Amino acid sequence: MAKFKVKRFITRIVCMASHLCRYRRRILFICSPCFVLIPVYIYVSVALTYAMKHGNSMIQPVPLLPTRFIATGLSFSKDLAPHPEKCFWRTGLDSGALWNFIQHIADRRKNPILNPSLIAASVNHSRITDYRESSIGRSRSCSPNNEILNIMPDYEILPTQMKNFVMSMHCRDYPLILEPLDVCNKAPLSKTRAPMLLLAIKTQGENFENREAIRQTWGRSGWVKGRDGEGGLVRRVFLLGTTKDLHTEIKLKFESKLFGDIIQWNFTDTFFNLTLKDVLFWEWFSRRCPHARFIFKGDDDVFVRTPAILDYLQAEEEKMATTTKRYSQSNMEQFVVGDIISNAAPLRLNDTKYYVPKSFYKGLYPTYPGGGGVVYSGTLAHRLFEVSKSVHLFPIDDVYLGMCLQRLGVPPINHPAFLTFDFPKDESKDACANHTILLVHKRNPIDMFQLWTETLTPTPECRYTTLRVKPRVP
Repeated sequence: MAKFKVKRFITRIVCMASHLCRYRRRILFICSPCFVLIPVYIYVSVALTYAMKHGNSMIQPVPLLPTRFIATGLSFSKDLAPHPEKCFWRTGLDSGALWNFIQHIADRRKNPILNPSLIAASVNHSRITDYRESSIGRSRSCSPNNEILNIMPDYEILPTQMKNFVMSMHCRDYPLILEPLDVCNKAPLSKTRAPMLLLAIKTQGENFENREAIRQTWGRSGWVKGRDGEGGLVRRVFLLGTTKDLHTEIKLKFESKLFGDIIQWNFTDTFFNLTLKDVLFWEWFSRRCPHARFIFKGDDDVFVRTPAILDYLQAEEEKMATTTKRYSQSNMEQFVVGDIISNAAPLRLNDTKYYVPKSFYKGLYPTYPGGGGVVYSGTLAHRLFEVSKSVHLFPIDDVYLGMCLQRLGVPPINHPAFLTFDFPKDESKDACANHTILLVHKRNPIDMFQLWTETLTPTPECRYTTLRVKPRVP
């Protein structure tokens, strides 16, 4: 009996073993994930226990970054990738200075990246009217903008010329009163006969003697031979506004009929309105003389060695042709040369004609060519006309040119032969000093005649004198 029971027990064990072997694959398939999850469970339990014991030092929130940014400075962390610390797009506009504020609005609107809807969200338009899009800005009559009284807290104590400027700075559409019709041939076939150099000279109605001296000396219209090269075709125009003197206005009309070189617009000719002569001349140029290769823009109290400038420009064209293997006017679309001024700050003394108050403009001026005289390509003049449409007027014309160049990304070329602040120290006493320059400021009509005679027929001593060069850096 006992043997039978033992035998029966062994039989059961064998049967169970056989059943386990039959289902072992299914058991392993079901239990394998459990064996894998057990280490994960243990790791999570230990980590949570450690974090609860030592606080939240291990769990660091990820900072929210703005939508658009550049890395002005990187923040480094063991747990996060390097990320920028500051947002690139400022949410607030410049405040405290009228020009900065309205120009910031214009720049934001023209920004190809920013959505125009951001302007409406971030700018309170009830504070100030956008001059360029207001009905006043498009009006030919252009009424004063009395809204300025509520924007500039110090308006009442400003000098008269600044008051007049800010009240009308939204206006730039002024009709022509006098205009020469045959300075340049604007037909497409005239490109080969286009002026090599167009002289655009800023003057005022009463400066008859200056204009007459220029016509007979460095501003002669026609073919001008270079000092060394063949020269080129030169044309001349004088840029003017209006005066309150009726006698002067009558004389200007007679002068225009006699010489055909007067461009006059219907705005008051003041120092702070010189910028208008720039933007209005660029518009006139695009219509009446679009194929001129170069433009000289300067004052009527400078002396210019026109033959030497023609030689210089011809050399620049040849240099460009050598570099690009083929010359075209588009190659010179970034050409602008003069006496370059950098890191200049606004003058805050209200007894100077250059006074610009803090309530109107803040910051340094951009790099700009001195206003006494500058030369730039005709191709660049077309670009300046286009970009000026989105740059609000500024009371100092040469600074305004720098603002336009800055937005075009065009760096002006400094040339030491442009002496917009006259010769340094006693250098003018040198016998050949006047043969080393392209331009010098200031000179009266008598000086112009003397300098023209001297430089046109140089003495043997000065015949081979070269242009001024930058001083060597020690």
